[in-house]
Amino acid sequence: MNDLKEIDKEINDCHICEDLVEKFPNSNTVYLGKDNDIVLIGEAPANNGWRKSKMLWKDVNGKVLPSGVILQKLFDIIEKDIFETTFLESVKCYPKERKNLKECSNNCKKYMIRQLKILNPKLIIALGEFPTRNILNFKFNKFSDVVGNIYEIDGYKVLPIYHPSPISPKSYKGNEPIFVKVKELIKTWSN
Repeated sequence: MNDLKEIDKEINDCHICEDLVEKFPNSNTVYLGKDNDIVLIGEAPANNGWRKSKMLWKDVNGKVLPSGVILQKLFDIIEKDIFETTFLESVKCYPKERKNLKECSNNCKKYMIRQLKILNPKLIIALGEFPTRNILNFKFNKFSDVVGNIYEIDGYKVLPIYHPSPISPKSYKGNEPIFVKVKELIKTWSN
């Protein structure tokens, strides 16, 4: 995984979005799980999460963030643990304003793609609209049109889901039937 460390160094040295983001020590932009069968792609580092706490899905006090609680409920369906699942962000730094997410996503895409090539997952789950737009090779109008569908992109299976944020009314209820389908997909991996 030395290649991932090399990409982290490049990200740390990057200045493309310098005026759009707050830099913070990106010593590790991929959280490695037990295996890389599933890789989660988030939107950008959470202000009160990984960016400050250095712990995935947790705040500086070690408390699981609300999005992590919801995502774990969904992962319970597939009998997996979010803390054992490989994770990376679509945007590698913290955008100062949400309006910068699209530009930052475009600028970070090359890093994300290289990380995915190294990780070589069986399934990529994109958490929300920005990581989905960043990884899908086609334009779509409404995010709801692509949510829950699996797309073959560059040899990877990509599954967009609603972001697990509690401010989204679909964070659990909208994603629950998707994870029931994922459970069936996972069963085929061992066959």
